[in-house]
Amino acid sequence: MTLKEKLTQAVPCPGQNWDNIEQSLDARGFAILPHLLSQEESKELAALYPKDDGYRTRIVMARHGFGRGEYKYFAYPLPPLLDQLRNSLYPHLASIANRWNQQLDIDVQYPADLDTFLARCHRAGQTRPTPLILEYGAGDYNCLHQDLYGEHVFPVQVAILLSEPERDFTGGEFVMTESTSNQQRAEVVALRQGDAVAFTVNQRPAAGKRGGTRKAAMRHGVSQVRSGQRHTVGLIFHDSR
Repeated sequence: MTLKEKLTQAVPCPGQNWDNIEQSLDARGFAILPHLLSQEESKELAALYPKDDGYRTRIVMARHGFGRGEYKYFAYPLPPLLDQLRNSLYPHLASIANRWNQQLDIDVQYPADLDTFLARCHRAGQTRPTPLILEYGAGDYNCLHQDLYGEHVFPVQVAILLSEPERDFTGGEFVMTESTSNQQRAEVVALRQGDAVAFTVNQRPAAGKRGGTRKAAMRHGVSQVRSGQRHTVGLIFHDSR
């Protein structure tokens, strides 16, 4: 079954246990979505990177102090597979995002479908698409960061690994950090080709030591690639100014 066929079926997304995903996002700030893409689908997306058309801009990370490596933001219309995937994942993540905002006393709720949310972004001047594809070579890395592009920020995003660790590249682990008022922790997220990770963009609710809810600030990055070449697709659900 192709990705297109999978994503046009009725939700929930086939092959994904959304109860487990929600529990992991609540507990750790991220969740793995195993085998979201097949090997063939991953290779097809990675093969888009050298092409000149279909993108709105190319960023060389070293020029901006972001790390080393480069990435390209897709232009609208997105490649069909990414557009279908973005629309299919959003409703599941929106229900989690709405509950998080309630717990954090944030007076923002997200609509049930992506088109309605993007219309909200566009009315605020956030009209540029944010899905991107990244390419890392030996010695490249991505500094810890948050993808915040304007007033309207959807609190969860998704990254899909398109390359196979130990075959296509070594090193290059996906890293998450969590900061609270009195501690910091880091976690390496192990992915295989075609796996995705859904993770916190900015902050999430976490249990306080004395009860109640505290804010945990999250950042993400990629450790240094030791050899080979690593490609990743990032699905961000809010658009940019």
